[in-house]
Amino acid sequence: MNYLKIMQVSNSSTEPESLQAPAEMSTSRAGTSQNAPAKGKGLLKRKAGSLKDEKKSKKKKRKNVKRTVRPNYTIQEGEDMLLIISNISSGDSIWKPKRKGCKKKKLNKKGKSKTSANKTKKAPVKAKIPKVTEETTDKNVDLDNVNAVRFDHWGQSLPIEVLVKIFQFAVHQDGAVPFLCRVGRVCRLWNGAASSPVLWRSVSVGYCWIEPGKSQLPGTEQKIRNTIDWLAENRLSQLREFSLCHWKKHVDYVIQKVSQSCPNLQSLKLSYCTGMTETAFQILGADCRSLENINVQHSEFNVDGLVSFLEAYGNQIKKIYFTHSTKSDKLLSALSKGCCPELRLLEINTKFEGGFCDQHFIGIPALQIGCPKLQIFRLMNFTLLPKMFCNMPSSTSGFPMLEELCIATSSHSFMTDSDLKNVLHGSPHLRVLDLRGASRITATGLHALPLEKLECLYWGLYFTSNTMVASKKGIHMLAQKWSSTLRELDLANQPFSEEDMEIAMGHLAHGAGVDLFRSLNLSGTNISSSALRLFITQAPALKYLNLSSCRYLPRGLKRVYHGQEDIQLLLDKLG
Repeated sequence: MNYLKIMQVSNSSTEPESLQAPAEMSTSRAGTSQNAPAKGKGLLKRKAGSLKDEKKSKKKKRKNVKRTVRPNYTIQEGEDMLLIISNISSGDSIWKPKRKGCKKKKLNKKGKSKTSANKTKKAPVKAKIPKVTEETTDKNVDLDNVNAVRFDHWGQSLPIEVLVKIFQFAVHQDGAVPFLCRVGRVCRLWNGAASSPVLWRSVSVGYCWIEPGKSQLPGTEQKIRNTIDWLAENRLSQLREFSLCHWKKHVDYVIQKVSQSCPNLQSLKLSYCTGMTETAFQILGADCRSLENINVQHSEFNVDGLVSFLEAYGNQIKKIYFTHSTKSDKLLSALSKGCCPELRLLEINTKFEGGFCDQHFIGIPALQIGCPKLQIFRLMNFTLLPKMFCNMPSSTSGFPMLEELCIATSSHSFMTDSDLKNVLHGSPHLRVLDLRGASRITATGLHALPLEKLECLYWGLYFTSNTMVASKKGIHMLAQKWSSTLRELDLANQPFSEEDMEIAMGHLAHGAGVDLFRSLNLSGTNISSSALRLFITQAPALKYLNLSSCRYLPRGLKRVYHGQEDIQLLLDKLG
């Protein structure tokens, strides 16, 4: 009987009960067939009864045993690391006896068909196995209890406010979806923290239901609607910013559901989406009276619906982003008529497909009248027509609150000095001027602008030929005018002379704002080593420097430099 108990203790950790009983019965038959055939039935009956009793006792023990895993280590937090301290001393060897037990268990399996004489040889093993396991577990009960209580207590009693604060950092970096959906499946505590509406104030939902080009089944469409319904009802009560990306279907349904469930919505972005109708725009305006930002770039939508929305609720809109097309002329006309008097940002881009950009006409004077509070005006990848300034009213005051103007293009721009002056003649507070690709603008024309606080000037030319470049001298005048305010300068591929560049670097190096200068792009220019060394020594905050394709610099130095350490190595080589 004791032999059977020992075998069950040793096998209970590796084999199920259904596999243990037949093995024990086979050993009993092997032993009785040779020595006492008449007593075999009695032994089997007694052993079968003892097995039932032992199974019942096992079930009772399993009900009382806690299944929480208790680690044999303690985690303590140091100054800059986590210390893992083992609770097992060098003399306490728990794993070694178990390995021995596994080997002897194999011997027992092989000895099942042997005679009972072989069982007496394994008798010493019977006493060792329970002794080692019981003593080792008893010896570490106190230490494990203390550390298990600490470990479980931290996981169960961590304030949910602290966990929500931790999740906020991850959401700010990676977004709410799918991060919160994944961590909500870890445990109840994390699920409760991930369900906090505070974490769902900015949500971006991409489309991942089906593979591109495949149609949807009715069941799939219903699952999509159910998911949107559940999110709107259980997570998005405090939603502020919502973004929908690459949705070709159900856009109307999503917008309507979000509008009805999120009255505090402030920003809506549709990126590469199709199918938003006029009805969705009307529901959006009626339910979301805090909406200020609309971004529909690279998306197909009902232009008449957006125009009617702006005419009815344009007083609350402050930012608009859209992609220019032949249908968007109605939208520009509505903005020029003053449907959005509080507009602060207007960004219009085009579909970039390589090569030359299409020519577009935009009535800048009408926009100056219709959007007097505009602060940021961006025309991305546009080739503006000269006639856009024809018949300009003489009473226009420009953009008096404008702080950023971007007319950047990857190809040639037809804007001249007079055109630029007509845009900025009433913008004394301009801080950022992006004229990349404006080859017809001259340094003299820039110097004549009424700009006194310019911080960023981007004037690089990013096309192969410079035959159409009108400005080939005068960069020193601009450096002298804005030497105290300039922070970033881009002169890529501008054909200014070596002497002109050296004088300009001298003005910047001795200007009052050199300590705050942080970015300089001189790719493809005629900058010399002496002029470069003079400026770098006086600009301690410089973090970006582009010297690629500079023909007057030694080999090995024509590259892009990032960080102050990298720039300091360049200065050592120049010195």
